[in-house]
Amino acid sequence: MEVFILVFSFLILIAIGVPIAWSIGISSICTMLVSIPSIPAFTTVAQRMATGLDSFSLLAIPFFVLAGQIMNRGGIAKRLINFAKSLVGAMPGGLAHVNIIAAMLFGAISGSAVAAASALGSMLGKTMEEEGYTKEFSAAINVTSSTTGLVIPPSNILIVYSLASGGVSIAALFLAGYIPGILTGLLLMIVSAFWSKYRKFPAGAKSTLKEIIRAFVAALPSLFLLFVVIGGIVAGIFTATEASAVAVLYCLVLTFIYKEVSMRDLPNIFLGSVSTTAIVMLLIGTSMSMSWIMAYENIPQNITEFMLSISDNKYVILFIINILLLFVGVFMDMTPAVLIFTPIFLPVVTNLGMDPTHFGIVMVLNLCIGLCTPPVGAVLFVGVGIAGTTIQKVIRPLLPLFIAMLISLIIVTYVPALSLWLPRLFGF
Repeated sequence: MEVFILVFSFLILIAIGVPIAWSIGISSICTMLVSIPSIPAFTTVAQRMATGLDSFSLLAIPFFVLAGQIMNRGGIAKRLINFAKSLVGAMPGGLAHVNIIAAMLFGAISGSAVAAASALGSMLGKTMEEEGYTKEFSAAINVTSSTTGLVIPPSNILIVYSLASGGVSIAALFLAGYIPGILTGLLLMIVSAFWSKYRKFPAGAKSTLKEIIRAFVAALPSLFLLFVVIGGIVAGIFTATEASAVAVLYCLVLTFIYKEVSMRDLPNIFLGSVSTTAIVMLLIGTSMSMSWIMAYENIPQNITEFMLSISDNKYVILFIINILLLFVGVFMDMTPAVLIFTPIFLPVVTNLGMDPTHFGIVMVLNLCIGLCTPPVGAVLFVGVGIAGTTIQKVIRPLLPLFIAMLISLIIVTYVPALSLWLPRLFGF
């Protein structure tokens, strides 16, 4: 009975347009009201929300969000674009490759797909249009490539997965994301090259070695942030949370050196980061309350038993889970999806011998596809809005890029070494 109320109320609230965080919270309260009186029900949900947010690891999220906001305004994206352009601008569909590589670099530094889509779309969109690319193609490239930064560390969503999984090493997850994220970017580049050749999009001028070195030197301080953050975590110099604070300080110093941000800009940057953090934290709080209720009702255990009764073949179960997560990603934002479905699916895959670090990468890579699909694809709406086009027109160039992301997901799912080689190399 309680399971039916939880699922039914949540779906009804989503269907009538209630924001996802409120839908999760209200459906959690409705479920508790069936079992206990109203005051204890409200108190329990509130306590679980507060307890879910009481985590030192979660402090990394507002810091990484702030670092992303500073980078978005501080000229870092422009330098990364110039560096990427010097490397691949002369290839067929050169600016498309520039967008993908810049998104991988910027997304990896900022940890935000929306920030990457916003920054790169604003800077590259008009240039691509002037050079003969269609708005729809440039938007499709921007939307799909921006999600690679959620897998390539540092990544806020991998921190959320660590919390939901009960303590999988953040350092291991960060290291595990490199190869799958780069693989996804390479597959997107292959598709964009074929599409550009088919549509006869232009290639840019070839850069000289001197121009490449000059662009690399200009981007080097920005790229060095990756070594500071990830290197510090892997070497055990500081935790992921401490690394996020170091990232903020480094970005502030860098943007003041670049003279792209002044003291007068800081209040707006702080306000934007607070607004984004508040949304994320509300989602985390309500999702943690729903996860607790599902555990209280033994839903994860029942689902584990049911799925293992279907098959004890790991590959079949992983296929089913991927299909379910692809469906979930279409209708649910990534953060609540990770918090709600990790406790459900993780016991299933660990019973079959799958490494929790590998599953985390598979789950995040899977849900990245949902960010590019309506009706709740935040990155899709940002990319389309910046390009000044419509979702209907973007769908056609998006489809081959979706296929590239799906191929990457399949490879990463069934080849665990791609995710686990680096963590094991560093002893995680």
